[in-house]
Amino acid sequence: MLMRKLTRRRFLKRSAYWLTGAAAGSALWPALAERGDIAGLYPDEVMSIDDYTHGRIATGGIIDAGNVEHVKALLAPATYIQVRDMGRRLTVRPTTTEYMALGPWEYQQATLSHQGQARFDARQNVVASDGRPWIGGHPFPNATTALELFAGLTLSWGRHDASVFAVKEQNVARSGEVDYAYEWVWAELAPVARCVMEPRPYWQAHIDKLRFNAVIITAPATEAGTSYVNIWPYDQHRFPELYGYIPDFRRVRQYPTNQRFEPLVPGSTLYLSDAWAAGDPLHTWGNYRIVGRQPMLAGISGGWNASHPNWEHGVHGGPKGETFFDSVVEMVPEAIVAEAEPIAFERAPVSKKRVWFDARNLMPIAMVTYDRQGKPFKSFDGCYGLYEDGDQRFLDGQHPYWSWTYVHAFDFHSGRITRMEQVRGIDGGHRTRVHDPAIYEEYLTRGAIMRLGRV
Repeated sequence: MLMRKLTRRRFLKRSAYWLTGAAAGSALWPALAERGDIAGLYPDEVMSIDDYTHGRIATGGIIDAGNVEHVKALLAPATYIQVRDMGRRLTVRPTTTEYMALGPWEYQQATLSHQGQARFDARQNVVASDGRPWIGGHPFPNATTALELFAGLTLSWGRHDASVFAVKEQNVARSGEVDYAYEWVWAELAPVARCVMEPRPYWQAHIDKLRFNAVIITAPATEAGTSYVNIWPYDQHRFPELYGYIPDFRRVRQYPTNQRFEPLVPGSTLYLSDAWAAGDPLHTWGNYRIVGRQPMLAGISGGWNASHPNWEHGVHGGPKGETFFDSVVEMVPEAIVAEAEPIAFERAPVSKKRVWFDARNLMPIAMVTYDRQGKPFKSFDGCYGLYEDGDQRFLDGQHPYWSWTYVHAFDFHSGRITRMEQVRGIDGGHRTRVHDPAIYEEYLTRGAIMRLGRV
């Protein structure tokens, strides 16, 4: 067990030791799987902002331009700049310690039940011990390589068998003006590695596929009806099939799927490639490597705004007070920093991505992409968490729903911010929900996007 008290010098020495990849990460999973809690597994300095800053910033307090220098090393580069120069503020929450609070209950349980049963096959696709597709949960909870980190993330983005996210998006110019706003649906369904929905772990009719994914724009009227559906093969060397419905053409078209570095809608900073920090098939990127380990400040809990009937968040910062969502962060005792480079995209504007993974559940908590000159291009941060606040809860079956709550995407070149929030519902009667078998026919076929596009 790590010592409970460390001097500043010993803390920095310990951090340097983490950079070798030989420290807490390799020992964390067995203890976490056995105990279900990280209390006592890390030194106080990385469990508490109070201890890390020697009381200069307290749990429950605010990080702003006046005190951000005390935690510069704990923030993603863009987040630090946004707090220091753009008026962003971060409210500090206590560190989440319970393993089951770090993901959907059934996914977390499957990770525990299936540990040690995953491997890579001859084509470097993840398979179960019998050589068939993966059976559910994270395949490599004790990941020791960047390939294992990204493989687990690519296998299951939202960590539910099926999801519909009702999303509101606002795009904010450098001037602080919200110049584009959208409402849209993001739908996902996994035919394999299913933890809840029957049949499981496989929908046999589609056992050769990894996921179905759709995006349907519902507002404003000028963009409403624009829809896309991605059909991902299980083989992670192959690109998804991409079909789109554009209302002006009034028919479904198939699009080239290696052109994944273009905004889906005008004004947005987001590409298909950016989704969940793993928006492309695993082996269309390469040179995977772990480059460091560090404590981090990130949004892990408390981001659900139960006080708003539609879960919408307050905003602040920037020239007009509308640039950032009201944000929460907490100490992540150990983040694994990994990089990868696009190898199947001749004209990609991105030279590499750097992703910070929470070592406890291996979800991405921040990402920076770099342009062809190696300069920071775009940055992503957001918040996950259980949808419960006191006696208010939004349930996923028998358990509180766990998911993302909001995301900021920042373009270093233009200064634009795309901010997205998961809400209860949007125009057209679309509502956030999970594990509903009807999601497939409603959202995830070519017929579905044609029908939705004509509404």
